[in-house]
Amino acid sequence: MTASPTSGRALPFSAPSPGSGSQQYFRMFSEVLHNLPHHRIDEITDILWQAYQRDRALFVFGNGGSAALASHSACDFGKGTVINGNRRFRVMSLTDNVPLLTAWANDHHYSEVFAEQLRPFIGHNDVAFAISGSGNSENVLRALQIARETGARTIGLTGFQGGKMKFLCDVCVIVPSDCMQLIEDYHVAVTHAVFISLRHKIAEAADQADEIPHEP
Repeated sequence: MTASPTSGRALPFSAPSPGSGSQQYFRMFSEVLHNLPHHRIDEITDILWQAYQRDRALFVFGNGGSAALASHSACDFGKGTVINGNRRFRVMSLTDNVPLLTAWANDHHYSEVFAEQLRPFIGHNDVAFAISGSGNSENVLRALQIARETGARTIGLTGFQGGKMKFLCDVCVIVPSDCMQLIEDYHVAVTHAVFISLRHKIAEAADQADEIPHEP
């Protein structure tokens, strides 16, 4: 199924043609693998490493399956990078406080649920990490705008053609697929690849010094 999303609304289920079975899905999966923008993925790792060195904060957010991945990634980057008592990476998922999310959605507008959470916390050289399959979710775009206004770094994961999100990100990894399920599969894989690389950098630096010095 081919789709060209123009809004943040839920997209129809995308799947291989009827009767193709799991083999066809994983054939498609393999084709996407060969076309991943690995240099962009490594750039995300570099931005997070710089943020860690400067003791800056990371804020992760997205809707639906991307909300689940935001929570998952915050756990990986926050807990999984703790190695032998090293300085912690300050990470927050904006999808986890359900009372606050629903309050902003009910009293203001759903498009503001992430932006309003960011306003009191995000600062210069912090990192906003947006996840959106379509790249057009309004609340994700609003949060990226707020991040840019404060001088924060902006990174993103998306699919299809990147949507509007790609224009608001310093680095945007676009999974080369028009199948939402494949896009979501690779979003998980990309965050795990970045996490493993970042953890290695932190562990390597921890071996060289008791505490990693802060950069200005």
